[in-house]
Amino acid sequence: MQAPMTPNVADHAETLSLSVQGMTCASCVARVERALRTVPGVTQAVVNLATERVQVTTTGPTDLGPLVAAINHAGYEVAAEPVDLVIEGMTCASCVARVERALKAVPGVQLAAVNLATERATVSGAADIGLLVKAVKDAGYDAHQAQRSVIGDPEAEARKADEQAHLRRDLVLAAGLSLPVFVLEMGAHLFPPVHHLIAQTIGMQASWLVQFLLTTLVLIGPGRRFYRTGYPALWRAAPDMNSLVAVGTTAAYGYSLVATFAPGLLPPGTVNVYYEAAAVIVTLILMGRFLEARAKGRTSGAIQRLIGLQPRTAQVQCDGQTVEVPIAEVRPGDTVEVRPGERVPVDGVVTAGESWVDESMISGEPVPVAKTVGAQVTGGTINQTGALTMQATAVGEATMLAQIIRMVEAAQGGKLPIQALVDRITLWFVPVVMGLAALTFAVWLIFGPSPALGLAMVNAVAVLIIACPCAMGLATPTSIMVGTGRGAELGVLFRKGEALQALQGVTVVALDKTGTLTEGKPVMTDLVLAPGFDRADVLARLAAVEAKSEHPIAAAIVAAAATEGLVLPAVTDFNSTTGLGVVATVGGRRVQIGADRYMAQLGLDVTAFEAEAVRLGDEGKSPLYAAIDDRLAAILAVADPVKATTPGAIQALHALGLKVVMVTGDNARTAQAIAGPLQIDDVVAEVLPADKVTAIKRLKALGKVAYVGDGINDAPALAEADVGIAVGTGTDIAIDAADVVLMSGRLTAIPDAIALSRATMRNIRQNLFWAFIYNAALIPVAAGALYPAYGLLMSPVFAAAAMALSSVFVLGNALRLRRFQPSFNQGSQP
Repeated sequence: MQAPMTPNVADHAETLSLSVQGMTCASCVARVERALRTVPGVTQAVVNLATERVQVTTTGPTDLGPLVAAINHAGYEVAAEPVDLVIEGMTCASCVARVERALKAVPGVQLAAVNLATERATVSGAADIGLLVKAVKDAGYDAHQAQRSVIGDPEAEARKADEQAHLRRDLVLAAGLSLPVFVLEMGAHLFPPVHHLIAQTIGMQASWLVQFLLTTLVLIGPGRRFYRTGYPALWRAAPDMNSLVAVGTTAAYGYSLVATFAPGLLPPGTVNVYYEAAAVIVTLILMGRFLEARAKGRTSGAIQRLIGLQPRTAQVQCDGQTVEVPIAEVRPGDTVEVRPGERVPVDGVVTAGESWVDESMISGEPVPVAKTVGAQVTGGTINQTGALTMQATAVGEATMLAQIIRMVEAAQGGKLPIQALVDRITLWFVPVVMGLAALTFAVWLIFGPSPALGLAMVNAVAVLIIACPCAMGLATPTSIMVGTGRGAELGVLFRKGEALQALQGVTVVALDKTGTLTEGKPVMTDLVLAPGFDRADVLARLAAVEAKSEHPIAAAIVAAAATEGLVLPAVTDFNSTTGLGVVATVGGRRVQIGADRYMAQLGLDVTAFEAEAVRLGDEGKSPLYAAIDDRLAAILAVADPVKATTPGAIQALHALGLKVVMVTGDNARTAQAIAGPLQIDDVVAEVLPADKVTAIKRLKALGKVAYVGDGINDAPALAEADVGIAVGTGTDIAIDAADVVLMSGRLTAIPDAIALSRATMRNIRQNLFWAFIYNAALIPVAAGALYPAYGLLMSPVFAAAAMALSSVFVLGNALRLRRFQPSFNQGSQP
């Protein structure tokens, strides 16, 4: 991590905790401690090699930059660790911007992203957690570090349930108290008989006293939450939604108090009460908050369903007996029994038994998979028919289920580039609204008809209430949460939320051939010998060399030798040249295997096999050559069958208007033989792994490129593409380099992912359009813009209802993504 460009200075002495990478021994510890003690202001530096952390104690103001620079100069690196915080008390987009600004001001913070829908903040850098929490609290909110566990965050779930219960209770209480106020005041205005009835029975003054009493109970009871946070935010010159509600209802309530108990202070003709506005505004906004809380709970439903897949206990063999133990106590290497109908508790390898396992929660494929001895099984999947005994290989946070949950959480907590504009606007939105409310009050007071004071107050309150930017803050994160959650259910994992926005703009999809378009399990189909060579001898030597290689083609040659019952001789001096071939000494003879370009590099002429090579290429087979003792010995062919889902996936990509390109190391003839029947638009053939990045760069001239691959040699290309899509059956390195992971080898998941991306971005644009247009259109209406022409004014009560409904609309629109059904699954829908 580089030192910050702008110095971050702590305002008092403190202890900082930094994570240091690269330390390997005690001398490293001494070197780091010595380097830190040379920094002015540092009184103590204590390094823990086991945890790779250093505690730095300072006196006086401390600039983190020199600390980081000192560690870097000593040859080590300060890790930029992401920290997740739970933020309590945020209500709108301006709260998000305010918390982010507070976090970014903390020494050591590189990046801070706050998500209103998840109520989480993700902070990258080397800042102390205590300082982060303090910064959030100083900004007027509560914070604590989020728990990271495969079984979820029980504390967070309990807090959300408690919040919903409190909101429900306060809403019922506020509604019960506000209803009589609304009937007494608005009933008298709208229905003359009600007015006459009140006047002839209790009288208008008594009616006002009853309204005063009930409204006061609403404001000091269910409504106090707005004042407890709204006014402190106002005093800090950082008003939020609560400030708007607090100021608006206080104005209506205060004016009514004067009209009730000191009417002589008001100009003639302005003695009116607006208790119903204050009470009903609080009730309606509480209703909106309650509906938001319920809807936000549903947006994270995918995460909860994933967490629910984790069994709580496991049947572990111990001293000859099977004991049920909590899942947290299972350790790698334990022998675990899985009975029919049970969920597999952890990741592992089958050691005994046969069964069919439902893996739809990972792959999105409903068809069960056969499992026998040696097969990999994944925690959370469902064992169906037979009993299995397995050895645990990954438990807890290391399981695939835990990794999936972390990926989904990371994507849901991410921010799309489109959100940057929203953040810049909402940071200043509330102060601007308060200014507009003040301007509205002044204009009506000076230029308005009688009673000018009352109309000025009512319209100013309407402006304050109508403009709460809740919908703006929820527009993007709720759609991301639902979209990425739906993707996880379909076997499509967005490792980064940004991939959602990038994927919808892709115009070119480039696909690796082996293991992506094809099964990745080739078989040897042909072996044609040069004169003077024996088949069994050549095949045995070739298989002996390829047994040292991990390439899928090598496995096909070894399998062919095993099928013919050949004994493989000893191998020495094995060497592999990536993308070209392999060489080794077998039984005292030098054996070289590779493509035609490798033979050319060795100075061997392959024209003797030209006719065979043409034939094999036309059949879509990959020809290879073998040389023994620098003599061309044979041409062999390996065929890799195309996946059953590949043709449908290509058709679906074309239906989406995308150009499809195959990138392969095969020669052009073989590549075209495969691409032709699949109707692939273009082929980039004979590409070495190192050249795949160059090929992706060239394709970028055609538009945004998504690259799909599964192997180690695909990792650079996945990183270079605008969007990297890794087939989840591939290697960890490929998956780590990708933006999107397909949990199964089903290629129809590619158009599914693109269609979901487009649907999510369309949903986000709809939400943002509604949120901004709603405010742009209704603020002038609330200010009284229609009054001169039509004599229409917006009651603060209707303003509160419209504000609450705007947030509910945005959440409801986002939840529609839960019903997203891809058109290209061809029956593989979960």
